[in-house]
Amino acid sequence: MINEKLFNPSSVVVVGGSDDVYKPGGAVLRNLVQSPFKGQKYVVNPKADQVQGVVSYHAVEDLPQVDCAIIAIAAKFCLHTVEVLAKEKGTRGFVILSAGFGEENKEGAELERRIVEIIDSVGGSLIGPNCTGLLTTNYNGSFTSPVPQLDPHGIDFISGSGATAIFIVDNGMRKGLKFNSVWSVGNSAQIGVEEALEYLDESFDPQHSSRIKLLYIESINKPDKFLRHASSLVRKGCRIAAVKSGSSEAGGRAASSHTGALASPDIAVDALFRKAGIVRCSGREELTTVAGIFMYPELQGKNIAIITHAGGPAVMLTDALSNGKMEIPHLEGPKAQELLTKLFPGSAVGNPIDFLATGTAEQLGYILDACENDFDNIDGMVVIFGSPGLFPIYDVYKLLLDKIKTSRKPIFPVFPSYTWVKGEIDEFVAQGGVYFPDEVLFGNALAKVYHTPAVQAADAGFPCVDVERIRSVVNRAGNGYLAPDQIHDLLDAAGIARAKEGTADNEAECLELARRIGFPLVMKVVGPVHKSDVGGVVLNVNNEETVVREFNRMMKIKDTYAVMLAQQLHGTEVFIGAKREGAFGHIVMCGLGGIFIEVLKDVNVGLAPVAEPEARAMIRNLRSYKIIQGVRGQEPVNEDRFAEAVVRVSMLVATAPEIFEMDLNPLLGNKDDVVAVDARIRIEK
Repeated sequence: MINEKLFNPSSVVVVGGSDDVYKPGGAVLRNLVQSPFKGQKYVVNPKADQVQGVVSYHAVEDLPQVDCAIIAIAAKFCLHTVEVLAKEKGTRGFVILSAGFGEENKEGAELERRIVEIIDSVGGSLIGPNCTGLLTTNYNGSFTSPVPQLDPHGIDFISGSGATAIFIVDNGMRKGLKFNSVWSVGNSAQIGVEEALEYLDESFDPQHSSRIKLLYIESINKPDKFLRHASSLVRKGCRIAAVKSGSSEAGGRAASSHTGALASPDIAVDALFRKAGIVRCSGREELTTVAGIFMYPELQGKNIAIITHAGGPAVMLTDALSNGKMEIPHLEGPKAQELLTKLFPGSAVGNPIDFLATGTAEQLGYILDACENDFDNIDGMVVIFGSPGLFPIYDVYKLLLDKIKTSRKPIFPVFPSYTWVKGEIDEFVAQGGVYFPDEVLFGNALAKVYHTPAVQAADAGFPCVDVERIRSVVNRAGNGYLAPDQIHDLLDAAGIARAKEGTADNEAECLELARRIGFPLVMKVVGPVHKSDVGGVVLNVNNEETVVREFNRMMKIKDTYAVMLAQQLHGTEVFIGAKREGAFGHIVMCGLGGIFIEVLKDVNVGLAPVAEPEARAMIRNLRSYKIIQGVRGQEPVNEDRFAEAVVRVSMLVATAPEIFEMDLNPLLGNKDDVVAVDARIRIEK
């Protein structure tokens, strides 16, 4: 747990504070002096007795006891400073702004390690090094500008990049966002994104804590901790949005060069965010747009009314929402006609509701009241209102703000013009409003927020598997691909339905096996990886003569050491796979099987273990879901059994983390069952 003296100190020293506010030591002291902090402030500066009106000591040894230190001196002097503060001055909160540590070279990394060792030894907490600092409603320990408006119910923002944090805060401020805390974790020597989330989770107070969290992440080093605390916060009613950069190979190199951290596999990050209920954003603008949406009541449905005095933006917003699978229902009937009588001639109320460039605040009020009270098929409203330059619109924005505060349904304001209405927008923001400058960016973000899956329940139930049998097979196995009998043992132990099958390496065994399984049969070579490419798969084997002939032919195929026989089943080919992704554990995939997985590449991914609701969502969000449902008279796939198989594969790999990758391809699904007919499992211990 993070030491409280980092957040609620009674005294703070700026080591390296100066009168030059264009340097970090001077800027952070200025921000501290101007912040709400009411405790004792000190400076360490060897050349001054007073800096910016604060008493200055020439050496850290001369300081009285002090709770928290903000350090802005050369890296080579930091170790001694931290040692004196921690061991002699009772300091337990540390913010090291200085660069020149692990992000530069091995010597810097060793210096960083020794500093953390000292801070750990006294139960202290460290932000940084190589960061822009920490900003809270208690004190400003950051050297950056501009300083956002602080509010205990504002946003908690954690960033792995100081410069990016500045840009995101600045972008959010323009839209009216307020902040409760801004963490720039820098090198994350002791406190990283995961530890910050842990603190926000464990210190969460339903009455007083902020419920909005934003993250800018360049690496996720502890996925288990990240998932545990992010999902816990979401279950407590928080809403989280995040940018995870470094998703491309080139982006990963850029992230690595900046922080010294390797980029995480992007598909696993997607799965992690979905499981935690986090809205994943692609950049700064989208992140602050989603944060703005979080400031409004949560949509209870996807039906949106678009209210505008400008046709073009309304059309573009309609396209964005429709493409995002939101609905813009047509409004008609007596209530719609009654509303139309209150608007200028030429207005339209079908949705979008267009009340013309000359529309007034009074007319906007009529429209919002009608959408609130008269139209049950409306869940939320978007008001696009800029200015054609004809007259001031203070009254429009004031009415809009009043309606936003009293409406049961969320009302989202989009203000597409700025220069002519700068005063009106500034007034709207000053009165607590949050707005959106671009209708398409807003529409895309709203759809993404609405369709982000709910967090997996903390008490999600999982089926039982035979752990002892699974461990027995895996413990005896060596690295590499498992033999068919080992695969059968694992599937049976996990409760995954499979076709009756067996292997034989001589003709007599093959005939006996065929009689035991029954016709029709499938015959496959054992050995070659791509069986169909070498003529190693034969379907519809209906008699013993064919069994003998095909066995002798297949055994001559290169790398073949046996032949597998299996009952031939019917149904749609589907796929389930799993792959180990480093610290993330296993990702589990599902989609259409056979050759379709290579052609369509239509798969969805979850992070093991996958509970049944998540498995269903993975299946239903496939582009090919209509095929699984059954189209044009085709027999459907039993969705219950498909989802169960996904869950059981996830339990298998969670029980046996030595499984590096596995494919069930295909499984044959029909209205009654989903059965694996081919499987590959590779062990890497």
